[in-house]
Amino acid sequence: MRDLSDAQLAQLLDKDIFHLISASADKLGLECYVVGGYVRDLFLERPSNDIDVVVVGSGIQVASELKKALGKKAHLSVFRNFGTAQVKYHNHEVEFVGARKESYSHDSRKPVVEDGTLEDDQNRRDFTINALAVCLNKDRFGELVDPFDGVGDLWDGIIRTPLDPDITFDDDPLRMMRCIRFATQLNFFIEDETFDAIERNADRIGIVSGERIVDELNKIMLCRRPSKGFVDLQRSGLLQRIIPELTALDIVETRNGRAHKNNFYHTLEVLDNVCKAQEKSIASDGNGHDSGPNVWLRWAALFHDIGKTKSKRWDPAIGWTFHNHNIIGAKMIPGIFRRMKLPMDAKMKYVQKLVNLHMRPIAIADDEVTDSAVRRLMNDAGDDIDDLMTLCEADITSKNEVRKKRFLENFRVVREKLTDLKEKDYKRLLQPCIDGNEIMEMFHLKPSPVVGQLKQTLKDAVLDNKVPNEREPLMNLLMAKAKECGLV
Repeated sequence: MRDLSDAQLAQLLDKDIFHLISASADKLGLECYVVGGYVRDLFLERPSNDIDVVVVGSGIQVASELKKALGKKAHLSVFRNFGTAQVKYHNHEVEFVGARKESYSHDSRKPVVEDGTLEDDQNRRDFTINALAVCLNKDRFGELVDPFDGVGDLWDGIIRTPLDPDITFDDDPLRMMRCIRFATQLNFFIEDETFDAIERNADRIGIVSGERIVDELNKIMLCRRPSKGFVDLQRSGLLQRIIPELTALDIVETRNGRAHKNNFYHTLEVLDNVCKAQEKSIASDGNGHDSGPNVWLRWAALFHDIGKTKSKRWDPAIGWTFHNHNIIGAKMIPGIFRRMKLPMDAKMKYVQKLVNLHMRPIAIADDEVTDSAVRRLMNDAGDDIDDLMTLCEADITSKNEVRKKRFLENFRVVREKLTDLKEKDYKRLLQPCIDGNEIMEMFHLKPSPVVGQLKQTLKDAVLDNKVPNEREPLMNLLMAKAKECGLV
């Protein structure tokens, strides 16, 4: 976080794209401002390529003028129904909209829009930190307009709404999800009055489409510590309306003095552990991860114990049990994904598989780690074996350090066995089943270059998938090559 004067803001905006926007607006005699996230991120020293511009007048006119100035390399998209336009140029995406004021009906997130002033436009913004505006017109270039002290809230690490939060959230209930998402992304706190309004308006989330909710959940999932967001979702009452199966885990029952752990908070600890493991993996991978962390492994962590509520039983001899919770949880996944509008394709099957298998490595690590048990696990997990192991290691959240150390050491043994078996199986699958000794015996040869040549012919054929690694087709190939060499 840094403090920025108007002169410093002007210096940071001293780029061709902003001067061209400025010239386009001035040519048309219209006020224009860069607003929202781009300005916020200048103060937070975060990178941002997406630029939102508010024009007091027609945003489409300024966008069209900018397109002319940029020439053929720029692409203009106009959305007249919404009064917006977008200009794409190199790494920049500039969204233009006319300043407006909005009014809502109770049963819809779609507002009635009227032309407005900059003040009207800032009043309709979701949070004070997103209501910052910097003028781009030449005579006021770099001037900050901050009517709600959004900069102060950035310094204090607070999320709050510009106007009455009850009205803000009642008008557009998705803002409640965005509030928690921003608090999670920025590691900010939600101001008390704003949070209380989320609790009061939680039922309003019912008018928001599943796709929009999932979009916000995915953004929370991709935060460094998503547990913060899910705790806020639970405290506010939103989670009960979105994923009640997860809320149901937030309970501790005691019988005869014996209690089970709170599986909701255990789940969030596992989720954060997976995030740490992914962050460590990306940092240590010299090839980089341009696509970012695998969000579906994080969903698997969130749902890995979802079956515990249905499987919970009391056994007087051993206490609380959750037998087959992994199998029950895996069966629940398709229904949850369908209801939440999550994808029903390979991503769902991936999550379902990891939920189903997440107890297997623990069972193997608890016993003698045999080749056959690990090979069966590899066969069932397929290409997702490494993700499964990451999930299982993250699942060790015991406060008993001796027990935790023992499990992690056993998992290390399982990982070593996996690596060893992968190598063995690779060699078994890709090394020709006819070896050099058999070739020498068949043609009465001693070790020599011709033996190496015959071996290489078979190996190349297997590696190039020209023939299956089976005795009969390889023997036919060998005999043909031996004939070329004058051996038969």
